[in-house]
Amino acid sequence: MDLNAKREREKEVVSLMIQLYCRKNHGCRNGLCPQCAELDAYARRRSDHCPFMETKTFCNNCKVHCYKPEMREKIRMVMRFSGPRMIFYHPILAIRHLIESKKEARKVRKNEN
Repeated sequence: MDLNAKREREKEVVSLMIQLYCRKNHGCRNGLCPQCAELDAYARRRSDHCPFMETKTFCNNCKVHCYKPEMREKIRMVMRFSGPRMIFYHPILAIRHLIESKKEARKVRKNEN
């Protein structure tokens, strides 16, 4: 897959997860609240500058965590909340994520042996 396309897809998925979180937890129907908008912009900047985009699948599999601790905790809360709900709101993206996660887990296990 083209590196730019991969980067854009990752940013799209993160933004959708943040939107879902904000809608369900902060009641924002159109757009994002200021805190979630800040997190979305931050996550997009991190993706834009990720030096490991070619080799990683998802940020939680990365050896270097480039998020500031405060933002890392916020994105972790968003992922915990939105991850299981994505199957209902964005089923294709959720299934793709599951497949890619399984592939990554197999690759990691293979490299450990």
